Amino acid sequence: MFVSVTTADVSPATPETRRIAPVVLIAVLSTVGVVVSLMQTLVIPIIPSLPTLLNTSAANASWVITATLLAGAVSTPISGKLGDMFGKRLVLVVNLGFMIVGSVVCASFSSLLPEIVGRSLQGAAVGAIPLGISIMRDELPPAKVGSAMAVMSATLGVGGAIGLPFAALIAQNADWHMLFWVAAGLGVVCAVLVFVFVPESPVRTPAKFDFGGAVGLSIALLTLLVAITKGADWGWASASIIGLFAASLVSFLAWGFYELRQGAPLVDLRVSARPRVLFTNMASIAVGFALYGMSLTFPQLLMAPEETGYGFGLSMVVAGLAMAPTGLVMMLLSPVSARLSAAKGPKLTLALGSAVIGIGYLCAVLMMDSVWQIMLASVIVAGGVGLAYAAMPALIMGAVPITETAAANGLNSLMRSIGTSTSAAVMGVVLAHMTMQLGPHVLPSREGFHTAFFIAMAGAVAAIALTACIPMRKAD
Repeated sequence: MFVSVTTADVSPATPETRRIAPVVLIAVLSTVGVVVSLMQTLVIPIIPSLPTLLNTSAANASWVITATLLAGAVSTPISGKLGDMFGKRLVLVVNLGFMIVGSVVCASFSSLLPEIVGRSLQGAAVGAIPLGISIMRDELPPAKVGSAMAVMSATLGVGGAIGLPFAALIAQNADWHMLFWVAAGLGVVCAVLVFVFVPESPVRTPAKFDFGGAVGLSIALLTLLVAITKGADWGWASASIIGLFAASLVSFLAWGFYELRQGAPLVDLRVSARPRVLFTNMASIAVGFALYGMSLTFPQLLMAPEETGYGFGLSMVVAGLAMAPTGLVMMLLSPVSARLSAAKGPKLTLALGSAVIGIGYLCAVLMMDSVWQIMLASVIVAGGVGLAYAAMPALIMGAVPITETAAANGLNSLMRSIGTSTSAAVMGVVLAHMTMQLGPHVLPSREGFHTAFFIAMAGAVAAIALTACIPMRKAD
């Protein structure tokens, strides 16, 4: 694995580092990853009730979802850079602090603005996952790094998968504020575990923080993701959406021009432009796009009324439980992905995972007649995601200096988020326009779901093609 420590302040491993058993470190960081990822699906069970609960319109209530996405996208690369500079454990604890404060804010109020603020703080904690991956690289014996990073990477999907039944059970049996009190409690537990069991990494990159780069990237990402997530509501051809896309393009160009002239940039674009890093990140967008098709469509299928001719009329809790095995499959396959990557190379593993995702969606197209068939298709897709997500850190880590691991992993996580955001917009448009009438209700049609599955399958095919462009190395 390629490493470079010429510009870093690297101290010898401390006695504290040697005392921490690898299995404990992996368990703690993976738990943090699952809890942080769970924040993404925490409010899904109460989405239909949010306008009433917050005394606002449906359009305004949707910002409770969008705010988490936007905050996560902005904070992930920034957290990674700060972790490389000031200490990964320190920044990880700060991220968990944001989640705790945000959860308490959401639990304490019942109006729109505090909920948006609280959900934004919860979203800022997503940077904990790439930080955890980087800590593993710094602290674990080389023989355990691959499987540990694979497990940590998979938590991004695992938390989202188990979050639905977890949140649905709480929302169905308690006041909705309890969702956030439980989230705050989980955050406190994770922060204590990190403080007690996770040593501070000795690998540092002393530098002045690139505030200009952080502001520029934030503006570019916010304008892009607001346009993507609000395009269906505001109209894709509206002046607002076109203006946001134009502003994003100009912002990205200006930000790139600025970053290339910085001695210590927020994102090292020269490293990011290396074909191995570039095509891995592009493939990550495609895999994230394909993944979200499962998260959006399969629960709707399971909960749709039986009168539609395709639905099964399951409750939110039962539908969530039917989808819960996907998280288990992702976690179980992540060490398999690590062993396959060690034997055959992470490039092959990423391509194989993308192919399995495509096969899962093909099964969904061909088999929509019973709950077990939907569960089978979802498990196949999840298996592919587990293989693919676990291979990405290995590709990234093998192409960047050790002094930039957190920032590079943060950027890779951002690419996945852009993929899922784009998928949510595209799938939402498809399901909103290919509909059927059922009494007073307008629901997605069977053809709409088939189209969504084919689009997700196209994302998987694109991931395979992009993976094929990743340069081979001797280890691959």
